[in-house]
Amino acid sequence: MEYMEELQKINVIYEDNHLLVVEKPINVPVCADSSLDRDLLSTLKDYLKEKYHKPGNVYLGLVHRLDRPVSGVMVFAKTSKAASRLGKQVSDHTLKKEYVAVVEGKVPVKGEFVDYLRKDEKKNISYVTDKHHGKEARLYYKRLDYKNGFSLVEIHLETGRSHQIRVQFSSRRFPLVGDAKYNPNHDGKTSIALFARKLSFYHPITKELLQFEIDIPKRYPFSLFSKNT
Repeated sequence: MEYMEELQKINVIYEDNHLLVVEKPINVPVCADSSLDRDLLSTLKDYLKEKYHKPGNVYLGLVHRLDRPVSGVMVFAKTSKAASRLGKQVSDHTLKKEYVAVVEGKVPVKGEFVDYLRKDEKKNISYVTDKHHGKEARLYYKRLDYKNGFSLVEIHLETGRSHQIRVQFSSRRFPLVGDAKYNPNHDGKTSIALFARKLSFYHPITKELLQFEIDIPKRYPFSLFSKNT
């Protein structure tokens, strides 16, 4: 079956009775959307059914999201209790996410971006607006390297707005390489240079601090900075 091939491609980083931590592949939607393409959530449910020989529907809670073209580490909840407690960590910013990206231009060594973002649901595009019409978006970053007109940056999200990293950098004229939606220089071939590298949170049951980190892809343009990855 086709979904069995998909299951074999999923990198399961950690699993217990409450959690499932995986590496989201590039260009795969996290959950079902209008494209009708196979989504990660459905694939992981099939993984659980197959592994544990479960009949009927399988519960798997969506805790946070990554944009379709973005790959990296994600956590899913295997019980409703875990989903609720992890969701609270997302809302109170206890669950921490770290990304790496390659952007055009030479960004300052480090900085904080604070904006108010609003999403156009029909066009699936977010944009910067004022505090009366948007939601606060905050991130911190530091430049790890600069080469050939590109900056390799490490990004820590304080909020999780739709397309936040992509919008905040592009609005400052540092668009992400390969970003088809917010980079006017996109060549139509390069995948977006944004990767969710680290995830840390407290286990919803044991309260133990869990931290997961995965290697940055070797694909272009990350390959320009191989010594940093």
